Amino acid sequence: MTYNEKTNELNVPDITMYDMVRRLALKHPEATAYEYLGTTGTYRELFEEIDRFAKSFAACGVRAGDIVTICMPNTPEAVFAIYALNKTGAAANVIHPLSAAAEIRRYISSANSRVLVCVDMCVEKISGIIDETELEKVVVISPADSMPALLKTAYRLKSKKVKLPEDGRFINLKDFIELGRKTVLPLTQADPALPAVILHSGGTTGTPKEIVLTNRGFNSLGTQALIVLKDVTVNDRVLAILPVFHAFGLGVCVHVTFCLGACSVLIPRFEAAKFTKLMKKHRPSMVFGVPTLYEALMNAPDSDKLDLSDLKYLVSGGDSLSETLEKRLNNYLEKTGAGIKVIQGYGLTESLGAVCLATGDGYKPGSIGRPLPGNRFCIVEPGTCNILPTGTDGEICINGPTLMAGYRNNEKETKEVLVRHGDGRVWLHTGDIGCIDEDGCIFYRLRLKRLIISSGYNVYPQHIERIIEQHRAVAKCTVIGIPHPYKVEVAKAYIVLKENYRESEEIKYSIREHCRKNLAKYSVPAEFEFRDKIPQTLLGKTDFNALRQEHMAKQANGENKTNGKNIKEIGKQKEEGSGNAGVQDAGTCA
Repeated sequence: MTYNEKTNELNVPDITMYDMVRRLALKHPEATAYEYLGTTGTYRELFEEIDRFAKSFAACGVRAGDIVTICMPNTPEAVFAIYALNKTGAAANVIHPLSAAAEIRRYISSANSRVLVCVDMCVEKISGIIDETELEKVVVISPADSMPALLKTAYRLKSKKVKLPEDGRFINLKDFIELGRKTVLPLTQADPALPAVILHSGGTTGTPKEIVLTNRGFNSLGTQALIVLKDVTVNDRVLAILPVFHAFGLGVCVHVTFCLGACSVLIPRFEAAKFTKLMKKHRPSMVFGVPTLYEALMNAPDSDKLDLSDLKYLVSGGDSLSETLEKRLNNYLEKTGAGIKVIQGYGLTESLGAVCLATGDGYKPGSIGRPLPGNRFCIVEPGTCNILPTGTDGEICINGPTLMAGYRNNEKETKEVLVRHGDGRVWLHTGDIGCIDEDGCIFYRLRLKRLIISSGYNVYPQHIERIIEQHRAVAKCTVIGIPHPYKVEVAKAYIVLKENYRESEEIKYSIREHCRKNLAKYSVPAEFEFRDKIPQTLLGKTDFNALRQEHMAKQANGENKTNGKNIKEIGKQKEEGSGNAGVQDAGTCA
């Protein structure tokens, strides 16, 4: 594994994910590879388990080129299964365990999976759709299977017992392992050119996609980490909160961690209220998370009493980190003795998570950093391959070794996002707007699809959010575009107030006036709605689609009414001196 800094070329061995980690693990076989609720496993034990799983998959008829669906949270068995399939040359089709039964059926059928590995909580859903699939074996795993004895007993006493259907297709973990005891794996190595993992995303165009990720992509990500995170050792611990069905979770919290020889602390179910206990107990060297996760950390009980001096890296990715949250987080890190600043990263499932990182001289407030070794960025005029000048906002395009092979069975949309430019290289057109400054630092603005065009003007939701969050009463703001009869689209702001503020027309007026003072007239939201919380996707990102659908449903039912009348009335009262002093104070801008 080498990197030519002059040519920005990464030389990665042409091997599987399994072989990459195994090659590196042989250097420290007794180092701890993973921890799960008190159970630990060394790298030697990790590969013993992976090999057992590989034999059992072979006994179930899994062969190179097959696709096996994995429907699991972060447990050791999920990790064993993914690498075992990789060893056999099969691809792991990794899906969210909270997916609806119809979604699971679609994922399984589209992949032609004959074998499914699922957590026991999914058994009822699977039994209802199994006859509509080609499934021959369903391996059912309990989160308790790898727990220490006492915790296992407590878990099973508290949890509802899952009874497997009287159907030979469903087997438990013990019987699955037993299937492979007498199986001999072929001596030939798996072809690294075969697909490694299939993950699922809305894609850059917003519709469901099956994203085919390669062995070379995973191993390139591991190699980039070895170059950039030089101070990470076998004694370091990564808090693996992000799930294995997430590119950031599988790519960074698992594969990169193993390539670094560190310990992946697997968290099967993240609970915000217990975040401080997790940090205190495990004292991680690295945490990779999304902005909502860090909000949870700072808001968790006794979080200000934590000692975070062991932290080497705290990385935020997967969603936009607002300037307000970045400042709060950096202040929090300073108070808790971390001695570091939050590092922004950027990537898509189509690029296997992280493609740039704001480390070292790539750190600038608000920046997502510089490209990782071997990666290239350019900014183009949206919908074209025309490169824009330095500092100009346009569509972010990425070239590098971690890019997906394409969308499975969707050549049309693959060609729309993987585009060969005039330089002969294939670039991923991300659908994100950003710019590159004179120092080569990249700044993310927003999703192209989030851009609101109102009366011909470009309106940037993230800019509006940043301004509204500067108001002293506002904890969080999310802005979407809503239909308008003649402006085509206008902005609507969803606002979560701080604990000591309550919804009122006075507060709404104050926030609107704050917007009028700090935003162009065409950017001022036409509507403001107060919420207790902003809806999130299963991956912890802001669910903009849910907000749009909710708005459209209310509009269809006649529930959305213009609030301009009330605002004007309050404004008139203020001009006449009828407002009270308390309201004046509450509306003062930060």
